[in-house]
Amino acid sequence: MPLRCILSFLIIAIACQAGAQSLYFPPTAGDTWETMDPAELNWCPERIDSMYQFLDDEETNAFMVLKDGKIVLEKYYDPYHADSVGPWFSAGKCLMATLIGIAQEEGLLTINDKTSEYLGSGWTSLSPEREDSITIWHQLTMTTGLDEADFTCTDSNCLIYKAPAGSRWVYHNAPYSLLRDVLEDATGFFINFYNNTRIANKIGMSGFWFPVGYNNFYLSDARSMARFGLLIQAQGQWDGTTVLGDTAYINQMTRKSQDLNESYGYLWWINGENTRIEPASPQVLTGELSPHAPEDVFVAAGSEGQFISISPSEGLIMIRQGASSSPDLAAIDLHDQIWEHLIDLNCATGIEQNERRSMSVYPNPTDGMLYLKGLKRAPEVVELVDHLGRTLPLTPALQLDVSEIKAGSYILRVESGEFAYFSSVIIQ
Repeated sequence: MPLRCILSFLIIAIACQAGAQSLYFPPTAGDTWETMDPAELNWCPERIDSMYQFLDDEETNAFMVLKDGKIVLEKYYDPYHADSVGPWFSAGKCLMATLIGIAQEEGLLTINDKTSEYLGSGWTSLSPEREDSITIWHQLTMTTGLDEADFTCTDSNCLIYKAPAGSRWVYHNAPYSLLRDVLEDATGFFINFYNNTRIANKIGMSGFWFPVGYNNFYLSDARSMARFGLLIQAQGQWDGTTVLGDTAYINQMTRKSQDLNESYGYLWWINGENTRIEPASPQVLTGELSPHAPEDVFVAAGSEGQFISISPSEGLIMIRQGASSSPDLAAIDLHDQIWEHLIDLNCATGIEQNERRSMSVYPNPTDGMLYLKGLKRAPEVVELVDHLGRTLPLTPALQLDVSEIKAGSYILRVESGEFAYFSSVIIQ
């Protein structure tokens, strides 16, 4: 078969596949939610049982997996059930980040505003000049420069100077918690009203914010967590309704936001980067956040293993509520272990399956750079194929500059040894 015919076939096949994988959204009212048989994904029943036992041993209360919006797995552990609610803990940070994005889209604030514009002067113990250097962006990225020794205290005498704003990354709950006050001052609404009218009512999510000491926690059932995850997977859209239309903000929120901690966005944890700083220590560690998860995963992670973990390339969302013996405030190790089980659910074995797992491309869509992950060295062939079957050769590398390529949909073809990889790519 001529190459042009092969490429045309691939374009049609991938286009059909993309159409078949369009996201499903459950109705905003009622319990109706379409399901998918795990067999459609070639997931082995005995491996599912083994994963469920692992989750039980880890004190899981609720667990869900969505594929393209449909429920593939849903498991509750006694006495927990579908209507049970639990705190998101720090996974709620990602809901807060989304609310901040909506407020910015409505013109009520900008993330580059000084925090003191909303909290007033003297919200810290810093000098006026140092205090005014802290912005909402610093709160979103954990780079306020405030001393984290008193981790949760939001009183001004607890918020003391450690380093210039933007020069140091450290996991610090107090500046995050004050985003609630920033949001309420900017919008003029209490957080639960704003959350319900801007997000929850539009996607059928039930839950509420409540204060515990200095902290602000969101509490809901597992399906509400899944609805929020699906909203973010869909780039702020819900079945034709725009909840957050600023896709640039969403991309900034769910990708590396600064160079101090490559694995952190706007309160979201990011996989696939070369280094990371975990909550327990300011030390920079080599390696990605969750080696067993797909490279493009980003996760809302909370204490004791509350997870909303999203892989756009795989079309998967993993939800977990429960307890955990992990001392880590984001339970990163548990997150990786769960993804290790998820990846191993596929009955396929051998080199071909391992290569398929290891190779991925991100970000997608892209506005300039494409990164090939999972290959140890540059491939022999890299090319884009447009909708007319025309081939656009690229210089083989692990980092591809496509900023000069015309915006549109393409097929990316990568060859490395005997391994060939094809992926649909959107250039913005």
